[in-house]
Amino acid sequence: MPTVSQPRKLFSLEDANRTLPLVSRIVEDIVRINLQMKGIHVEARKLVEEGASSRAEKLQDRLQELRYECGEYIDELDKIGCILKSPDTGLVDFPSQLEGRDVWLCWKLGEPAIQYWHELKTGFSGRQPVNGRF
Repeated sequence: MPTVSQPRKLFSLEDANRTLPLVSRIVEDIVRINLQMKGIHVEARKLVEEGASSRAEKLQDRLQELRYECGEYIDELDKIGCILKSPDTGLVDFPSQLEGRDVWLCWKLGEPAIQYWHELKTGFSGRQPVNGRF
């Protein structure tokens, strides 16, 4: 969780939910770009196999641009204080505390609010409902 070099902000449930309009827009962009990158990667590989390496190089250049753009969005999330866990599904964790221990508030693109949390080591599969615990 917090490190010596870069302390992490701890979110209350209310604070984390307040960031969701911005976080949601950023994560939508990341998921969209990630999907584009996958398509370009497949297309470029196909072009290389067909011997159209100059067209594949142009696609590789576009892929680099998209990687940079995606990195900028991930940096924005980091500045907010949350962490992207999956660029495919738009899974984001917010550092928080519950009963004196560090935990993650867990949100996935498309969910209307933060409704789940999990222990640091359990991940998405260990999500539990917030149920007024925060």
